[in-house]
Parts: sequence; C-alpha cells; structure tokens
Amino acid sequence: MSEPRFADRRDAGRALAGALEALAGTPDLLVLGLARGGVPVAFEVARKLGAELDVLVVRKLGLPQQPELAMGAIGAGGVLELNPELIVQAQVSQEALDAVVRRERLELQRRETAYRGDRPPPRLKGRCIVLVDDGIATGASIRAALDVLRRAQPARIVVAAPVAAAQALLEPSLARSEVVTLARPWNLGGVGRFYEDFGQTGDDEVRRLLERSASASQARHAAS
Repeated sequence: MSEPRFADRRDAGRALAGALEALAGTPDLLVLGLARGGVPVAFEVARKLGAELDVLVVRKLGLPQQPELAMGAIGAGGVLELNPELIVQAQVSQEALDAVVRRERLELQRRETAYRGDRPPPRLKGRCIVLVDDGIATGASIRAALDVLRRAQPARIVVAAPVAAAQALLEPSLARSEVVTLARPWNLGGVGRFYEDFGQTGDDEVRRLLERSASASQARHAAS
C-alpha cells in the first residue's frame, strides 16, 4: 500500500477531515491545532466538521547539539514530558536541560500571547476535543498536549494527524488514546517527506486562520 503524500498542510487537513467526518455534528466539539504546524491542518478539519477551532501551544525540547530531535516537551500549567533514555544517551547535563526548558517556557508564553491576545482560552471541561498536529514523530509534543488536556477533564479526546510513527503510538499515553491517522509507518524518516511543501508555519498564518475560523463560526451561529 503506497504512503500518502500531501501538497501542503491544508491539503493534509482536508484528507484527514475525511477520516474524521463521523464526528460532524458532535455536540460541543472543539478542534485544537498544535502550534504552529498543526493549525493549518486543524483549520481544514474544523471547517469540514463545522466545529470551533482554537490553538494549543506546547514546545518541543530539542537536544542542545541536535535541536530537531526532541528530548521532551513542555505545555501550559507546568507540564513537562521528558525522554530520559535519550537524555542519558546524548549526555545532556541537568544544567543544559534546565537552560532549554527555560528558553522554551519563554517562547511558549510569547506564542500564547501572540495567538490569543486578550481572548480567553476555550472551555475544555466536558467537551469532545480533536487534537490535531501535522505529524507525530517522537510523540513528545502530543504527550505533553494530552497531559495538559486531561487535567482539564474533557469528555473525550481524539488525537488526529495525517502521519504518525508507529513506534510513537506504542507509548502508554498514546496507546490508551483514540488516535486517527492516514499512515503509520515504522520507519518514519521525518514527517516532512510526506509533504511536497513543509515550510515553517508562521505566527501570522496561525492568527489569520484562527480569525477566519472564528468568523465562519459566528456566521454559522447567526444563520442557525
């Protein structure tokens, strides 16, 4: 079976939305895009499902000598998800780890303010939440996001991504979760290889998509 390949994140979102269409009409449905790359994917999912869209900010903790490789992730409320085996293998000192965590906490706070401004975060308790990212490699960011969400006691969480490493889905936090993907390769080789355009998603694009989705949601409510 050939692996899917997407033109860009919006294209992947439209494809992923098709696998989630059974959720359309679910009461109190909320789609959360992981900032930043998950937001364009989540925008298309929310549009297809007629759901509210918002953003969830978590930050990957990259290895000091190899930043693209996650040794963990952080989220709101002090959530800290670490990969102890990788930290030991890469010989990351406590001092170096603390420095990465401090830097990423500052960036997390900056992004929260940049994307939401004075708008309060969405209500999570008791809701059905679709948590969307553009791909799951190590799973660190998704696990941190799940930790944040579970503390808020939603009624249901569905994790959705166009592609996910099969190994990452075996981690306990994800193994006991409801996960929807379009591909689960054992040898992922990087999420970007599933996209023709995998350029970085900017802050402006995140804000623009959130504003467009909010306007569409208000129009739907006004028409109903």
